[in-house]
Amino acid sequence: MLREEEAPAVSSEPVESRYKTHRRFDRAARLIGEPALHTLMASRVVIFGMGGVGSFAAESLARSGVGSLALVDFDDVCVTNSNRQLHALKGNIGKSKAEVMAERLRLVSPTATIEAVPKFYNAETSEELLSGRVDFVVDAIDNLTAKAHLLATCVARKIPVVSCMGAAARLDPTRVRTTDLADTEICPFARDVRNILRKKHGFTIERHKPVGIHAVWSFEPPSDPTPLTYDEGQGFVCVCPNKDNGLQSCDRRARIDGSMSFVTGTFGLVAASVVVRALGGAAAP
Repeated sequence: MLREEEAPAVSSEPVESRYKTHRRFDRAARLIGEPALHTLMASRVVIFGMGGVGSFAAESLARSGVGSLALVDFDDVCVTNSNRQLHALKGNIGKSKAEVMAERLRLVSPTATIEAVPKFYNAETSEELLSGRVDFVVDAIDNLTAKAHLLATCVARKIPVVSCMGAAARLDPTRVRTTDLADTEICPFARDVRNILRKKHGFTIERHKPVGIHAVWSFEPPSDPTPLTYDEGQGFVCVCPNKDNGLQSCDRRARIDGSMSFVTGTFGLVAASVVVRALGGAAAP
């Protein structure tokens, strides 16, 4: 059994002989089997976006035994994140989402390698952020341009990817499902992603013809946001600590939708399940 501070060294030996099942993953191993758990322990997953979806996906993967996680997010924790993001705790406001989430996951899985990458994904940073071995990508980005570029890059490089569509403006987690991106419907965000992939990245996307992108989406129609009392007279005012970052902020969005942790969290947990089932050898959608 591994002691708390031990981590397996890189080796050319078979996975089964390099890893031992720690008691912290006892219940996971009893469900998926030790060979699958040891494969997860030998895997590296990169999660893009540490918001209400990505933070839940990252923590679930850490608790599932994934041995190496890279957490990519350029943003800082905002007080408005408190209702849905795991790292949004008292004392963390204004701190890097990637850094505080990495600290949290090191407490969850001390033997795992947890990388905090406080950077913005775009065409310029793509090569750097996808360098090295990548066994799976979780896309929890809410910027459409960046999201489409990441998906197109993963498909071109044959990197398995699960992409989360619009999780905001919804209240019913039982309507969340996963299919290939080609078979998403109702979700306006998914429609926009498909259109950008067609127009800017040369994708041919038709229903029932898989494009190789696992998508997590909801068939619940999104609800319009409700104005709040402190919006009166000035409309929505961004209070994010790094709103003047020049890349993305609330002020640049057409509208700010409401969201709930039990929906955004469900998206992240479903995405994690896709990764675990695929890497562990079980049937993925």
